[in-house]
Amino acid sequence: MEDVLYLSELYDYYSCLLTDKQRSYFEDYYFENLTMEEIAENNQVSKNAVSKTIIEVKDKLYEYEKLLNLNANKDNIEKILSEEEFNKIKDYI
Repeated sequence: MEDVLYLSELYDYYSCLLTDKQRSYFEDYYFENLTMEEIAENNQVSKNAVSKTIIEVKDKLYEYEKLLNLNANKDNIEKILSEEEFNKIKDYI
C-alpha cells in the first residue's frame, strides 16, 4: 500500500513527462482500480502491452525522482518547517 502512495506522489510531480498512453494506463490501474485485462480490453491492446507500460511508467517515475528529487525535497522541507509553516506553503511545492 505504501508503494502505491509513493507512486501517486511521484505521479503528481512527473506525470507531465509521460505520454498520454502511459498516463492513461497508470491512472486506470492505480486510480480507477481497473485490472490490466480491463485496461487492455478498453484500449484494444494485449494485457502484456498494458503490463509492460505500467512497469515502464513505474521505472520512469523512480528514475525521475532519483534524478530530480522533487518529492524528497518536499519531505525534507516538511521536516525542517513546523507544521503550521508547512501548511502555508504546501500548495506551492
